[in-house]
Amino acid sequence: MSTILIGFKPGVLTDAQLGQVREAAPDMRLVVTPDRDEMAAVLGDVEIAAALVPGARLVAAPRLRWFHAWGAGVDWVLRQPGAIKHDFVLTSTSGIHAIQMTEHMLALLLAFARGLPDAMRAQAARTWRHMENAEVFELAGKTLLLIGLGAIGQHTAQVAAALGMRVLGVRRTASEPFPGIEHVAGIESLHDLLPEADFVVLMTPLTPATRGLIGERELRLMKRDAYLVNVARGSVVDEAALVNALRAGWIAGAGLDVFEHEPLPPDSPLWAMTNVIITGHYAGVTPAYDVRAFEVFLDNLRRYRAGQPLRNVVDKRLGY
Repeated sequence: MSTILIGFKPGVLTDAQLGQVREAAPDMRLVVTPDRDEMAAVLGDVEIAAALVPGARLVAAPRLRWFHAWGAGVDWVLRQPGAIKHDFVLTSTSGIHAIQMTEHMLALLLAFARGLPDAMRAQAARTWRHMENAEVFELAGKTLLLIGLGAIGQHTAQVAAALGMRVLGVRRTASEPFPGIEHVAGIESLHDLLPEADFVVLMTPLTPATRGLIGERELRLMKRDAYLVNVARGSVVDEAALVNALRAGWIAGAGLDVFEHEPLPPDSPLWAMTNVIITGHYAGVTPAYDVRAFEVFLDNLRRYRAGQPLRNVVDKRLGY
């Protein structure tokens, strides 16, 4: 029997949600498990898979026709040998991250602007720390360069513009400006725009074209009082070059939610840098996440069963 495999432990999806899946595909068996042995036992019958199914399992499923990733990034699927050639449609849950990731990015910008890292270190030491004029600044009037203009980047642009920031954008190809963005350039113009930015925020997917996008040359082009914020993927940045830039003062600081190796190793020099804010890859986390993600999956399941085009189909060769 054709099977739908959802890689979750019991309780992540409610009985009502699972009932909706069964209602949408009444002639298919539904298996919900995080256990790899249980996945392996049904792998030969899996036609549809979703959520936390290991990439190696996906490429080994001979009847797989559609996999729905529970996140926006799908690089972990595509780096599996054979994933691009395997005849299955890949969709993502892109579009549900705009609110929480914009708020996370804004928290990092405001933390630097208002000197919160120093204030929190002073609090831990029970030391009164009064900031001077030169130690804080306002976001209004600053230039924000967004690299990546999907749903997250577009929402971020509108919020930043509402705060009085000047917003520039870079995407794969130039386009007409989106709401809140003064100018949208193609990736070939990145080097021209970096010297203008007070904040460079990475929101691009990890693809062969974006791996190592920010390296020594790009960091040296930034202002010495500019900040880099990465809520995309760690490998979009050359981490060794970033460490050098932060040590040498090429840039003022960095807010980092993602890293080349995760968890970030204890011996990473980034941990001890006072001009760095580290969060543990949770910019996309929200209590509403699974509800929003399930709605996208269920809509796509109904489309799949009706033979209609799916939402958020990923071009497996481009990576997004």
